[in-house]
Amino acid sequence: MDETERSEKDGSFEKLSPEQKEKVLAKLVPYIERTGWLTSALTKRPVDGRGQPIPWYTYSAIHFLLTRDTRDCAVFEFGCGHSTFWWSRRAASVEFCEHNPKWVGVMNESTPANVSGRYIELDTDGTYARAAQSTGKKFDIIVIDGRDRVNCAKRSLDALTGRGVFIWDNANRERYQEGMVFLRQLGFKQIDFKGHCPINSAEGQTSIFYRTRNCLDI
Repeated sequence: MDETERSEKDGSFEKLSPEQKEKVLAKLVPYIERTGWLTSALTKRPVDGRGQPIPWYTYSAIHFLLTRDTRDCAVFEFGCGHSTFWWSRRAASVEFCEHNPKWVGVMNESTPANVSGRYIELDTDGTYARAAQSTGKKFDIIVIDGRDRVNCAKRSLDALTGRGVFIWDNANRERYQEGMVFLRQLGFKQIDFKGHCPINSAEGQTSIFYRTRNCLDI
């Protein structure tokens, strides 16, 4: 093991000489360009290496979801954005709720035909948290990625199909643990995808909650 490799393993990048840092970065740059992380960091938008929208999930979660066949799935998102466009290409339909009326207007002007969304005023454990349930529909995938996340999960159980899953972003945040414990107590299993995300360099976590015979074939 040479000095550069040892420093990489020790996490002591700052102790490297300028020449050693250059070698390390030369190895790293192709990866961050290929994943799109470099572009996302510069533009502050979650995009892939081709500049196409991707969710603001961890890369490990995105990679896993890309290996699943979700073309016949109905998706509901709490919150909307680049992930909405990404899901629109990979699911039969996407519905979302959003607490920012201006953002809903922007989204509804540009989303494809299989996407619909609505503004719901943000309240705690109220109409917003019951947005999926209030549609009267069943969804295969419910994305917990907006506000009031613990209550959104609790109030969306009746909107989940028998094969349905929850995708919970930023699941490493302590304030969300109550909701995730709640799901596990109901028999959901949890699989965590940790690592860095588009735009950010800090470690994050996206978790999937599932039961047997689920739509992601876990």
